[in-house]
Amino acid sequence: MTPKCVFLTGGAGFVGSNLGIALKRAMPGLRVVAFDNLKRRGAELNLPRLAAHGVEFVHGDVRQREDLDCGVDADLLIECSAEPSVLAGIGSSPDYVIQTNLVGTLNVLEYCRRRGTALIFLSTSRVYPIEPLCRIRLEEAATRFEIAAVQELPGVSARGVSEAFPLAGARSLYGASKLAAELFVEEYAAQYRLTALIDRCGVIAGPWQMGKVDQGVVALWVACHVFGRGLRYIGYGGHGKQVRDVLHVDDLCDLVRTQIAQLQTLRGQLFNVGGGRDVSLSLVELTALCREVTGRTVPIEAVPETRPADVPLYLSDCTKLRGAVGWTPSRDVRRLVADVHAWVRDHAAVLEAIIGR
Repeated sequence: MTPKCVFLTGGAGFVGSNLGIALKRAMPGLRVVAFDNLKRRGAELNLPRLAAHGVEFVHGDVRQREDLDCGVDADLLIECSAEPSVLAGIGSSPDYVIQTNLVGTLNVLEYCRRRGTALIFLSTSRVYPIEPLCRIRLEEAATRFEIAAVQELPGVSARGVSEAFPLAGARSLYGASKLAAELFVEEYAAQYRLTALIDRCGVIAGPWQMGKVDQGVVALWVACHVFGRGLRYIGYGGHGKQVRDVLHVDDLCDLVRTQIAQLQTLRGQLFNVGGGRDVSLSLVELTALCREVTGRTVPIEAVPETRPADVPLYLSDCTKLRGAVGWTPSRDVRRLVADVHAWVRDHAAVLEAIIGR
């Protein structure tokens, strides 16, 4: 596919802004329009970046269908908007997470249906249920948990969790809203012959992510080292051995450009997208990297109790994606931490009041 106009919902957020800029750099003649409600603090900092690269901006909210009718007739929409916190709605109203992640997706699908617009939907690995993830057999190494060689559950191996992993069970309101949205994407694709593709993304990280405790851990960890703030290892005894794979946002941008070029071939597909075992780290390992890159040490508090919705390990098995498009990440965890550190250092005056707050 060679689009003339790309509409990015959530386009002023971390992923959306980086993706919009990457698309304009790769295809200068492409019209790229970022659509965002600017709810997340720090999103406003991306507006000058978008403008400088020729990305248009429309202020609007995916929860309001009429906001999407803003005169942009795109031939490709990339859905990046989300309430991304796995803790969203825990102990409070679920309204925003459900309205944004599910109702917002339905509004996006109606936009695409009425115009015949193709869709790349960025989902999340959090669609996989918590209890089965916690039943993955693990071994404890010096600095991390590892997946054991013998497993009872389908869809899990030393490579991580594949698309064949069981989906029965609770997964958090965030995960449930994104899984429900995936199902509607599949239904619209079948009922209305919509060209659509779903990417289930693991942890994405990189410059311009306004990290918090519940989302954006790499940026949070680096920033706390730069600003001299204490951190906590929460859960699983407070030892910091829980593991995630991480994907540099630039690697995600490379993948999406590849998928756009092959969209007609890939239509109807669903892929796990992440760094995999080769680009993964525990909190202990992340701390060591931050100390090395920043040259600073901060106090780490151990909190043994595990929070609701936490899992000890998640690795994306991207075998299916690799077979379909030949893509693998090219940036390792050291490069990721170094890039985030350079960004935080260069924008410290602004970011100190935002990241982690």
